[in-house]
Amino acid sequence: QVQLVESGGGLVQTGDSLGLSCAASALTFSSYRMGWFRQAPGKEREFVAAISRSGGAKYYADSLKGRFTISRDNVKNTVSLQMNSLKPEDTAVYYCAADENSYGRYDRAYVYDYWGQGTQVTVSS
Repeated sequence: QVQLVESGGGLVQTGDSLGLSCAASALTFSSYRMGWFRQAPGKEREFVAAISRSGGAKYYADSLKGRFTISRDNVKNTVSLQMNSLKPEDTAVYYCAADENSYGRYDRAYVYDYWGQGTQVTVSS
């Protein structure tokens, strides 16, 4: 069965950088658009970033542009999220997701077919 496994979360301080990775298995990875979402306590899940099948197109939440960078490796079947200049408001569980169709709204959670279990990122002030 399809598995998405996130890693790289942890506790960091304001201004630090952190890299997340998501390893995919049991799917034709290069056929999936990939996304990152996050959910803070008491809040709805929100879009962070997405990347097209080839990696040629990247999309970001407006509030995160310039600080976060999404990338993928279609040989290693991984998608990564580099987060710089972290702020306490970035504290959340971060999820990676896979979208097979790749024609719906990339920033809508409902278009994604598979989800990882999430990894906690905590930014202390």
